[in-house]
Amino acid sequence: MNRHHDPNPFEEEEVNPFSNGTAGPGSKPRIPPLGSETLGFGQKHDATVDIPLDTMNDSKSKVKELAAWEADLKRREKDIKRREDSVAKAGVPTDDKNWPPFFPLIHHDIPNEIPVHAQRLQYLAFASWLGIVLCLVFNVIAVTVCWIKGGGVKIFFLATIYALLGCPLSYVLWYQPLYRAMRTDSALRFSWFFLFYLLHIGFCIFAAIAPPIVFHGKSLTGILAAVDVFSDHVLVGIFYLVGFALFCLESLLSLWVLQKIYMYFRGSK
Repeated sequence: MNRHHDPNPFEEEEVNPFSNGTAGPGSKPRIPPLGSETLGFGQKHDATVDIPLDTMNDSKSKVKELAAWEADLKRREKDIKRREDSVAKAGVPTDDKNWPPFFPLIHHDIPNEIPVHAQRLQYLAFASWLGIVLCLVFNVIAVTVCWIKGGGVKIFFLATIYALLGCPLSYVLWYQPLYRAMRTDSALRFSWFFLFYLLHIGFCIFAAIAPPIVFHGKSLTGILAAVDVFSDHVLVGIFYLVGFALFCLESLLSLWVLQKIYMYFRGSK
């Protein structure tokens, strides 16, 4: 057999690097070189995505503002919590309105804020304040009956003014100072209480008499006004006599409370 022209599988093929790329017969095909064309970038119809930098900066700034706002809220909450804890530890009471229970108008908590040995006196003073409120309210009712029976509208307006001014002023001027004096044992508040409580007692005695001077005589349900209206209208006279009795009881109770509190004040000092 003629094996003269059998190709040698181990024979290396001579390749001229300077040839123009044409391969002779029997040469192995070569991988064509990669072209210099772009693979989709920079073409005419390529899609471009533009992300504005201003939008990114705005969103980052908003995130920073929200984070700072949240941190400030947390700091304020911690500060409020710290203050509440310090107040609770110090035993300082908060003057929240809790009386009367159905419609809170004032702060009043004798069992928890007033010392045990002074609670009885404080309850007596509270009864005195409720007494003057009752006297003034009933005075308006009695004078209203008198007005209906022909007593004139002037006395009704005066009685209403007494009630609208007397109830809150009595609380602010002498009962609240006494309450705080009992709670803190303040000599200045006790002095304030004694001053205005004497004025309160003077008004109660004046109202129980109801002389026709300074105030319009029939605008207070005193004994003189009761005698005056009793001859004209028996029903009005009865109302005025009840008002007179209430002012007398309030005067006596106030004198007793004044004596008890003065003895307590002198004993505690």
